[in-house]
Amino acid sequence: MKTKITLFSAIFLLMISMSFAQKKDKKSQSIIAGKTSISKYHSRTDLDNMPKGELLVLYIERIEVIVNILPNIAFATKPGVTMESLGIPETKENKKALEENIEASGEYFESTIEFQKKILPYSDTSDLIAAILFYEETLKSLHTYDDFKTN
Repeated sequence: MKTKITLFSAIFLLMISMSFAQKKDKKSQSIIAGKTSISKYHSRTDLDNMPKGELLVLYIERIEVIVNILPNIAFATKPGVTMESLGIPETKENKKALEENIEASGEYFESTIEFQKKILPYSDTSDLIAAILFYEETLKSLHTYDDFKTN
C-alpha cells in the first residue's frame, strides 16, 4: 500500500511539474502585427465617383496599414519578420518591449479611429480624397524601400 501511495505521489508531482513548465517552443511574435496591405490603389477619378461613406472607410483602412508598418520599417516592411529572424536576442526584456509596442500601437490605432469616426465626416470631400491619395502613394513607396538600403 505504501508503494502505491509513493508511486501515485511521484506520478502526480511529475504531472503537476510538467503542466507548469514554460514552453520553449513558443513561436516568435512578428514585429509587424495587424493589417499590412490594402486591396486596391485608386485614381482620383475613382475616388471622385465614390460616396463620402466609402471614402471614410478607405481613409481608415489606410491609416491602419500605415500605423502598423511605418514605425517598424527599420526592421521590416512585411509581416512575418521576427526578432529571431533578424538576429535580435529573444530575451525576456526584448519580448516584453515588443509586446508593449504592439499593444501601444493597437491602443493608438483604436483611439485614432474613434476620433476619426466622430470628426472625419465633417471633413471636406476633396481633402479626404487628397489624403487617401497621399496615403496610397506612401504605401506604394514601401515597395521601393529596399532601394534605399546600401550594403
